[in-house]
Amino acid sequence: MHELAITQSILDIAQTAAREHHVTRVREVRIKLGEYCGVVPQCVQYYFDVISKGTVAEGAVLTMERLPILMRCEDCRWEGQVDKLHIVCPNCGSTRLKLLQGREFYVESLEVD
Repeated sequence: MHELAITQSILDIAQTAAREHHVTRVREVRIKLGEYCGVVPQCVQYYFDVISKGTVAEGAVLTMERLPILMRCEDCRWEGQVDKLHIVCPNCGSTRLKLLQGREFYVESLEVD
């Protein structure tokens, strides 16, 4: 159910930007989300369609780009992308990895009229 609160925040961002820039319509909201952010994109789009009715963002498309999981090995200092189902360093096999990217969820940009 946390997707509803997240979606309300997305709508708030779009409406605030629309007011500040004297925009009449938000056509698209571009969002970046990490593989580990825990958000279900389909739920966000559904909630957005419901709560944006009657606003400048009604009918806007949410375009979500997934960000890969990036880790750093604490043993050999390797940095790079790993599979979320196989979290080990491909260089040395260590499981002592630090997450560098993968939990993000943010509005990157808006397309407006």
